[in-house]
Amino acid sequence: MLQQNATRTDFAQRLQQIIDTYNAGGSSTENYYEDLMQFTEDLRTEDERHVREGLNEDELELFDLLKKDKMTQEETQKVRLAAKSLLHRLLQEHPKVLVQDWYKNTQTQKKVRSAVEQVLDNNLPESYDRVLFREKCDNVFYLVLEYAGHGRKWAA
Repeated sequence: MLQQNATRTDFAQRLQQIIDTYNAGGSSTENYYEDLMQFTEDLRTEDERHVREGLNEDELELFDLLKKDKMTQEETQKVRLAAKSLLHRLLQEHPKVLVQDWYKNTQTQKKVRSAVEQVLDNNLPESYDRVLFREKCDNVFYLVLEYAGHGRKWAA
């Protein structure tokens, strides 16, 4: 699940915490079993969340990067649209921005960053101030850059 969506690190941390507590011998085995059962149920719920959100797995990952705390229903819908539009722009629209080895060249990196900023500027809610907008653009760009550097997901 972490390879599908980098924003799910809290699940890995939670599992590690359960393991660490177990190894420290702090409570009874029943408590660990209950914790693991709850963890498994939460994983199952998370695995199905993209369907509830009306997004595919990649769009959900972008949605998770773009959302902010306490969004209205209208803002949530706009962020969903922004995630869909951004993925479409990066992967399908012309001119292509994710060209072969784009992450190795400063000029092509600037084109990708510009495409990210343009789509998000057009689609994110007005309630995103400049600081939050810049943070979201950076988060998306660095995730795409990391994936490209490792030849994963949206790498050209």
